[in-house]
Amino acid sequence: MKLISIPESEYAKYKNGVIFEGYKWDPQYLDNNTIAKHVLIISEGEHNELEKLTEKLYNETVQAEMVLCNNLKLTKSLNLPRKIRKELARMENYKKEKHIRLMRFDFHPVADGKLVVREFNSDVVDGQWDNSDAADEGQWNNSDAADGWWAISEVNSDVPGGFAEASRMPAIAGGLFTEENYCYKDFGEIIVNAFVNKVKTGGKIVLVHCTSYSDDRQAMQFLGDSFRAAGFQVIYAAADHLRFRENKAVCILGGYEGEADAIFRFNPLEWLVDIKPKRWNGYFDTVTPSCNHPVAVFAQTKRFPLVWDRLEEFGVDLTTWRALLPETIEVKDAKNLDNFIYKPVYGRVGEGISIKEACRENEYSKILKDVKKRPKKYMAQKRFNSRELTDENGSSFHVCLGSYCIDGNAAGYYARISEKPRIDSSAADIPVLIEKSVI
Repeated sequence: MKLISIPESEYAKYKNGVIFEGYKWDPQYLDNNTIAKHVLIISEGEHNELEKLTEKLYNETVQAEMVLCNNLKLTKSLNLPRKIRKELARMENYKKEKHIRLMRFDFHPVADGKLVVREFNSDVVDGQWDNSDAADEGQWNNSDAADGWWAISEVNSDVPGGFAEASRMPAIAGGLFTEENYCYKDFGEIIVNAFVNKVKTGGKIVLVHCTSYSDDRQAMQFLGDSFRAAGFQVIYAAADHLRFRENKAVCILGGYEGEADAIFRFNPLEWLVDIKPKRWNGYFDTVTPSCNHPVAVFAQTKRFPLVWDRLEEFGVDLTTWRALLPETIEVKDAKNLDNFIYKPVYGRVGEGISIKEACRENEYSKILKDVKKRPKKYMAQKRFNSRELTDENGSSFHVCLGSYCIDGNAAGYYARISEKPRIDSSAADIPVLIEKSVI
């Protein structure tokens, strides 16, 4: 894994291409440019390892979801919002093969050597937290290790974003390095094929999102254009533009009335509760193919690890999750423990995480006050040391590499880069290219 700077003479053209051809309409957060001046290059070996890990994590998560669906008492420790808990029984008719399941696992290269992940040449994950003195000193204690040493911070299980950035951005960046042996995986192509497999030809796909936000619309516009190119009809709609009759989604938006053939939901489920559209609970038991079905809420909450022990009693294999996710516990159980950080249970884009040196002015103290006031809104997670990547000019950066999985198949990457160890809204989007082996 390495960083390559985009030639300064090419950057302005590249940035314009990302904005106008790559659906990146909001290239700024406060005073921060969010279109990176680098490209992230991963080796073919790293790519192969990441895909195997991603698919293993996906399969373990789906196993867990099915057990939780059929054993709702196990969900008590997830402490889901009350209104969501009331609707969980509606998911008894959930059949995963009828829906499109999309997840994104956020990988971080680690620097302290505590997370040991061996080369994945078999179907067995051999990884564990290593507390030996050698690991504490940052020495790798596995001579057979693959190129990457990874930790995951979370799964974006409910409504992951970054679609155009995982599709158009690497295509545009790849045009700057035509003499190199680089390729990329096109998320857009893969998500379209997933809908082709489960939605009738020419069917109506309703893209449910917060219609007043440009960052939501840019993601939906990219998907809409991609679906239209594949022959689908596309409707851009808010959550309350759908009603449900006999468990089927029906659009009521003026000029687009009628039964929907598929739903792509970009409203987070906990936001949907707050929005309070009429008959919003129809999303839970609809038979209309959906991406994502509300079953995604189980893994979306950071409290997901609290049910692992019980899930394993039901035969769920969580080996990969246990190997890659740092220890995650209740706030009350982390008192007086070193090297733990606090994370909001439903936090997104890295906000509200108590990495002190990465916090803005007064932010750290505000987070700690909120944790003390509302401990159930946070989880404590063992901190890992993100391995910095250095460019050819000696500048160092931290990277979060989001790896998608759609219906069990790895589906490309969405990465962000920051000078700070916390990857939040001020981080820049960076294209991911794969360096093919030359034989």
